[in-house]
Amino acid sequence: MRMSAGSQAELTDGKGTRAVIELTDTDKRGCGFTVLHSTTTPKPPLPNIAIAPTKNIDRFEWFLEKAVEIGAGRICPIRCSNSERNVLKTERCEKVMLAAMKQSQRDWLPEIDELTTFNKFIEKIDNQIFIAHCRYGMKQAFTASLAPGAWILIGPEGDFTEQEVEKALAKNAQPVSLGNSRLRTETAGIFALTVMNFLACQD
Repeated sequence: MRMSAGSQAELTDGKGTRAVIELTDTDKRGCGFTVLHSTTTPKPPLPNIAIAPTKNIDRFEWFLEKAVEIGAGRICPIRCSNSERNVLKTERCEKVMLAAMKQSQRDWLPEIDELTTFNKFIEKIDNQIFIAHCRYGMKQAFTASLAPGAWILIGPEGDFTEQEVEKALAKNAQPVSLGNSRLRTETAGIFALTVMNFLACQD
């Protein structure tokens, strides 16, 4: 809106391509441009996260924004037994993520799935899975080697149920500790993505 013909700008398609363009004409309905040069970046091996949306949608949108900035390959909102939010507008989520991608100058926009029940999600996933929960039992620190396409599962404020944890374990999910403090859902998601991205950089 602040540019005119002859101005240059950077564009990305959210799929790895970034281009420097020069505007040829502008009006209220759009603009024309010429591509001066472009580069394509391969999709990085970013971690995936399945997370229960919070009752307060602002907190979940904040999580989406930070997840894009930190780095996530795919985000699957999951509806669990203790979930307080059972409806999610995916189109709105995509707009929040797109704005975060442009602000952080990332070239890849994470995929976001429609809200999916925990049972359907766990049935279809065959990748490496980590699950963070507050129930008793042996949990390991986040030091394991991460496979490409690894998932972390983060439950709602009321946590995963015992049955949900058992279903995840039956799919060879590895229980992990996120520390001694009990974290809010969105905080746990940000913490987990940060650690997973750090570990991926060590490989």
